[in-house]
Amino acid sequence: MSGIVDHVIAGVMVAVGVGMLLALWRLVRGPTAPDRILALDTLYVSTIAQVVLLGMLDETETYFEIALIIAMLGFFGTVVLSKYVIRRDIVE
Repeated sequence: MSGIVDHVIAGVMVAVGVGMLLALWRLVRGPTAPDRILALDTLYVSTIAQVVLLGMLDETETYFEIALIIAMLGFFGTVVLSKYVIRRDIVE
């Protein structure tokens, strides 16, 4: 890609990184379990964004497959944690 696009992608990666730090702060700080679950879900989405941006920067398709795997694991993790918070039981 051209030089300016690389700089824009790097800037967006920094912005997403700041968002990840804020979500991590909410994950640690709480105050309730649903807040922590939403922060974890936000971290999953931000991680997917970072991996996709890295794939765009390196111009390789491998990162997009990694982002898909992270998305599937993140969805499963959010569903399991939400079910645990609601029922205090994961498996019925």
